[in-house]
Amino acid sequence: MLKRLCVFFALMANVAYAADTIYINANVITVDKDRPAAQAFVIDNGRFTAVGSNAEMLKLKTTSTKVVDLKGMTVTPGFNDVHVHPQQIFDESSVYYRVWLGPDKAKTIDEFVAELKKKAAITPAGKMINGYGYNDQTLGRHPNKHDLDKVSTTQPVVVTHSSGHITVVNSFVLQAAGITKETADPPGGAFDRDPDGTPNGVVRESARRLLSKGTSHSLLSSEMPHETELQGYMNCFKQYAARGITSVDIAGGGPASFRSMQDLRDLGNPVRVGFMFSADDFDQLQAAGLQRGFGDDRLRVTALKTYQGNSLSGRTAWLSKAYSDRPDYFGIPPARSQEQLDADYLKWWNAGWQVATHSNGDREIDMVLTAIERAEAKNPRPNARWRIEHASVMNQALLDRAKKDGVILVFHSYFWEYGNVLASYGPERLSMMHAYRTAIDMGIPVAGHSDSPISAAYPLLRIQDMVTRKSSQGNVMGGNQKISVDEAIKVWTLDGAYTTFEEKDKGSITPGKLADFVVLEKDPRKVNPDTIKDIVLEATYMGGDKVYTAPGKPVAMIPQPPINYGDGNYGDGDEEENESGNN
Repeated sequence: MLKRLCVFFALMANVAYAADTIYINANVITVDKDRPAAQAFVIDNGRFTAVGSNAEMLKLKTTSTKVVDLKGMTVTPGFNDVHVHPQQIFDESSVYYRVWLGPDKAKTIDEFVAELKKKAAITPAGKMINGYGYNDQTLGRHPNKHDLDKVSTTQPVVVTHSSGHITVVNSFVLQAAGITKETADPPGGAFDRDPDGTPNGVVRESARRLLSKGTSHSLLSSEMPHETELQGYMNCFKQYAARGITSVDIAGGGPASFRSMQDLRDLGNPVRVGFMFSADDFDQLQAAGLQRGFGDDRLRVTALKTYQGNSLSGRTAWLSKAYSDRPDYFGIPPARSQEQLDADYLKWWNAGWQVATHSNGDREIDMVLTAIERAEAKNPRPNARWRIEHASVMNQALLDRAKKDGVILVFHSYFWEYGNVLASYGPERLSMMHAYRTAIDMGIPVAGHSDSPISAAYPLLRIQDMVTRKSSQGNVMGGNQKISVDEAIKVWTLDGAYTTFEEKDKGSITPGKLADFVVLEKDPRKVNPDTIKDIVLEATYMGGDKVYTAPGKPVAMIPQPPINYGDGNYGDGDEEENESGNN
């Protein structure tokens, strides 16, 4: 505080002040309503200490000050992705590599099988062969056990859909898990079946938990050395930094994951980490006396993460009106009743936690808002900042309730990747899907996220998506919900900080805040909106330290591994609770 006052009085009195570094000749988008634009700024001890014109800032220069000329490039606050699932990234030659099966690698079932066979060739006998990211729209259908049996019948083969909510397994896994024609669909889940009623290997939502006995042969969890795990994570966070991300909020994890994040912080993680604990760990957290806010500005506990509902892109979200192309199908209802949801919310709420709930379908969101309203009625608490993650299929009545309840809507922005799937929801629902325009106009707090690896943790692409609402095929969906570039940048910076109660410390280029910022070759507001994703990110800074420098070309959007959904397939298995799934 003393240093900030010194800066202020130095500027007022036109006298020198010892600044560590001055950045000049920049096009600064500050996201600070009191000074939206600037040419220059000063950093000292990892924080912004002054923002203004070149002339004003250069008055603070001394013989020890470093001056950096940004030569007209654009500066924004560091991007904040408030809902991610970071996973270990390894080279394709590594035994720990998970096979990427997205449309760029597998456009047909034959190509899909061929990619998995490559992994089978380097996988030890008896160990799992797994992949992720397949798109059934591209392939023409979901693959099934008959396809995966071509890869192997003597070891587990496990593949995850791009939504993360559907798992496909071979006959080996079904047999090892004891899943037969007589196995009933569990609440909140389902097995796709052959004509004779036998499960065909496509397993949806909570039914995936029944696979655990068949997927205990993984090289990707207990057998991975801790040092290897940390290196895989570091590869992931370096990728985030290369895309301009300086802060993330991990959407669900347990004590083992948190300890890994502590180790990663100590190794110099180039990204600030917020950590949502899985609500399954509530009793353990209470016993340990752990509360929201525990930690520091490099790693902090932010919320409890829970689920009430299913997948939008996986087409399992529970809707009030049938799917446009399936008049008899409304999605899969959540396994948890309203009564149980109410009880859980009140318990977590009374303990002082912020609660973040994954929910996509309008019927799911209605249940979440009802539970919030009942908890608030019994125990009013100001500034609650309840979060609904994704909040995809909305209507005006739900938005009105969210406004009244002070809920933050952490909307998706992934039409670019999933436009061919989302189009099937029909134009009426698309007009209120990921309803940024309406929510912002209503004054509802919103925030942006990638849900990585469900969509790319690439803020410039996500911002382009919010501005254009275009799929990669060029189709505009719900164009009435477009927002401006300035609004989208704010969603990905200051609004993200508000979501985790950190708006006083980050999210804008303002004196006193952490010096997290990115340098862009071009101004996103002045390029063709369809090319925002192509802007070269020159550098990323965290706390005034450069954590990424462009190699001279745009950063490739490297696919990331699948999420651990609690079905025993991946990771440390401590992330999920009442409802499995993510996006």
